[in-house]
Amino acid sequence: METNKMVETYYKSINWNAIEDQVDKATWEKLTEQFWLDTRIPLSNDLDDWRTLTPEEKNLVGHVFGGLTLLDTLQSQDGNDQLRKDARTQHEIACFNNIQFMESVHAKSYSSIFSTLNTDSEIEEIFDWTDHNEYLQTKAEIINDLYQNGEPLQKKIASVFLETFLFYSGFYTPLYYLGNNKLANVAEIIKLIIRDESVHGTYIGYKFQLGFNELSEDKQTEIADWMYDLLYRLYENEEKYAETLYDGIGWTEEVKTFMRYNANKALMNLGQNPLFPDTADDVNPIVMNGLSTGTSNHDFFSQVGNGYLFGHVTAMSDEDYNIGLDR
Repeated sequence: METNKMVETYYKSINWNAIEDQVDKATWEKLTEQFWLDTRIPLSNDLDDWRTLTPEEKNLVGHVFGGLTLLDTLQSQDGNDQLRKDARTQHEIACFNNIQFMESVHAKSYSSIFSTLNTDSEIEEIFDWTDHNEYLQTKAEIINDLYQNGEPLQKKIASVFLETFLFYSGFYTPLYYLGNNKLANVAEIIKLIIRDESVHGTYIGYKFQLGFNELSEDKQTEIADWMYDLLYRLYENEEKYAETLYDGIGWTEEVKTFMRYNANKALMNLGQNPLFPDTADDVNPIVMNGLSTGTSNHDFFSQVGNGYLFGHVTAMSDEDYNIGLDR
């Protein structure tokens, strides 16, 4: 009887009983625990609120969500694909697979909002605006160029800046309306997305810090200088983007404060010192109230909200940028 001979390993099975980095396991569990789909949120319940908005406000909401769709598309189609190539462990690859899928869920969620609130011609205008807005396209180009051509640590910096900073010029709008007791179901989707992005930004920031801490002091200084230069470049463009969105409605300066606050959070995720003086106390309290409003709880059997499916979407605070993963 011929015995099986040992051969050189061609392809290695992932073994979840032999974890190299416990943060991978904790992140996987957090990501799967938070799983959700936009189809379970009754967006049509927001139609009465939608009808009370002015044409300018409706236009703002559409363009904001169009911009967010573009960024989530970038993350799902290119960002996570590139980050996965530099993974340290097989379990990290599994986490990126999950993150990539959820970014696709995020992008689809905005289309669900459009199909509920907007006409076909309005949806067409939103995507045309998104595809041709100078500042939106510029930030997509900056980030994607780093994904395609950057070094591994540069890719991680770009991803954290996108998820913890650049999204927030758009998140401001639904959070503002939620703080004013409007568009609660739309905002419920946004809060689920924010909850996901908090995990993504923290996890990728942690992986950045592992690599960063292995560098020489001179190389760390070089990377840190490059990081802050990139942030300045992105912030300058984001200011102009915010102006195109919010000047007509008078919210621009408040949005910029919110942006700076979240830029600091991105730096914190990367283990760096904050750049801007803005704190939570400087952010419009209506928006902070929107962040801290608990999830709705819809009918348990037909139209269920995330309160039934996933527990509470709890208040966002400084600690939300540390999701409890052991460092």
